[in-house]
Amino acid sequence: MRQEPNRAGEMAAFVRVVEQGGFARAGSVLGLSPSAVSKLMTRLEQRLGATLLRRSTRRIALTPEGEQFHARALAILAEIEFAEREIGAARLPAGRIRINSSMSYVAHVLADILPAFLEQYPDISVDIIQTDAVADLLKDGSDIAIRAGALPASSLVARSLGETPLVVVAAPAWIARNGLPVDADDLAARDRVGFAYTRASGDWLRTGETSPARVRVSDGEGIRRLVLAGVAPARLAEFTVRHEVACGRLVVLPTNPGAARQEPFHAVYVGQSGQLPARMRVLLDYLAVSGRVDGAAGGLQMVCFEWNAT
Repeated sequence: MRQEPNRAGEMAAFVRVVEQGGFARAGSVLGLSPSAVSKLMTRLEQRLGATLLRRSTRRIALTPEGEQFHARALAILAEIEFAEREIGAARLPAGRIRINSSMSYVAHVLADILPAFLEQYPDISVDIIQTDAVADLLKDGSDIAIRAGALPASSLVARSLGETPLVVVAAPAWIARNGLPVDADDLAARDRVGFAYTRASGDWLRTGETSPARVRVSDGEGIRRLVLAGVAPARLAEFTVRHEVACGRLVVLPTNPGAARQEPFHAVYVGQSGQLPARMRVLLDYLAVSGRVDGAAGGLQMVCFEWNAT
């Protein structure tokens, strides 16, 4: 089997011979004997079909072809060095990250933790695409997607962000108009706000319950605001209504215990963790610790204040 020539290595050796002005001094830099360097140059000339160097007992000189090849070799080696340096820079936490996330996660988790991350990594920039629709990372061009629910089998790699209970909540204004439901059957007979697409978490009142929500919205944050406005109850991730429940702006309603669920959250991405750019690796590590939905309060002091849903 014919061995392919090491063109970059031959170019580098040729440039070194020209720089050092001879085989002996070039050999000491390259870690080769003078005869080995001479043979390497002869092999290069034979392959190119041109004489590059005029040799004498005291010195070497470039031929016109050698001068032309030397100029091109310098340019090519500079390009190789630049490419290696550019790729090597990917090991540093720098560059732009495109995150695809639900509006609820952005509003109730990411908004609280992002300032500290950006301060820690000043060379990282972030694009945030807010949507509750399932994203195709390759088509969308996103680096990381943050999604709720069980993950189907796929080529994506996932980092857990914890689990959150799903709770049914209503505003005091709605309860004042409609009365407090006494159980899940009572609640099932009332109007409610739901998602405008099929959710992996399934039924939220009774097993096999199929009646549609009277009002449907395409994202969880929109649902939360309608519930706060007193439109109807809804089932939402606990971390998105924790503050409102604690401050009395929302009330957790009784449901069938069999309908209670924990909803997992994940940060998903394409590729192997060992080959990720540093900017993605440090963000995933940060989310896995600070961006968990089972600790989304983040140790921040909870302050209640007057809020107007409109």
